[in-house]
Amino acid sequence: MNEVEVVVAHSERATLRVGDVFLKVDGDQARIDAEAEVMSLVPVPTPRILWRKPSVLALAALPGTTLGRLGGPSTGSPEAWAAAGAAIRKLHEAPLPSRTGQAGRSAAALAAELDRECASLVANGVLPADLVTRNRQVAEAALRPWTPAFTHGDLQIAHVFVDGDEVTGIIDWSEAGQGDALHDLATFTLGHERHLDDVIAGYGIDVDLDVIRAWWSLRSLLIVRWLAEHGFDPFAPGCEVDVLRARMSDRAGG
Repeated sequence: MNEVEVVVAHSERATLRVGDVFLKVDGDQARIDAEAEVMSLVPVPTPRILWRKPSVLALAALPGTTLGRLGGPSTGSPEAWAAAGAAIRKLHEAPLPSRTGQAGRSAAALAAELDRECASLVANGVLPADLVTRNRQVAEAALRPWTPAFTHGDLQIAHVFVDGDEVTGIIDWSEAGQGDALHDLATFTLGHERHLDDVIAGYGIDVDLDVIRAWWSLRSLLIVRWLAEHGFDPFAPGCEVDVLRARMSDRAGG
């Protein structure tokens, strides 16, 4: 009998693996429906949908492995990272979906959320004020006009599977929709900055690296408290707080 493996779980959703089947359980049925719809539109490999019922989406396992995880060592060759960059570019050039995704929030909405979160992080002693202030300054570069692209919206490294130097699939599309392409690139390279050049080489066009760094700071500032409240550790080596600390080193080095 296959054991049930809990891949990720928190109060909003959970993903379970039973043999070669992944079961995504989500309290928000609209999120499941949106994920299934988007997966039918994207021009990159995705898991095969086996069935869908209220609150549950069953997906076939993908061949290969991820390129790593946040806070852990990266795996895969530079060519594999470049292949991921090429797949991301293909997604970003696809016809736009109708919905706005997580990467499509307006600059004004993001700025307001960021200011509230930064104030909370400092007031509650979660992070030092100088660390928050510096990264809030860096994050400002992400708050600019951008051309809408078809974005994944939560393109963590653990969501991209490769076999050798070939991308075999991208998972977790519930946040996909129109958005800022550099949000995806930054999310994918978060905590693995040394692979950014490989990803950009595969992506095939120049991007504004200051905006990538800005998204690293912005994403990390917005998610630190949520992670801590949902049983994750943003203070673990290589994770979000270390990403924020790296921006202090940037300033020292400049």
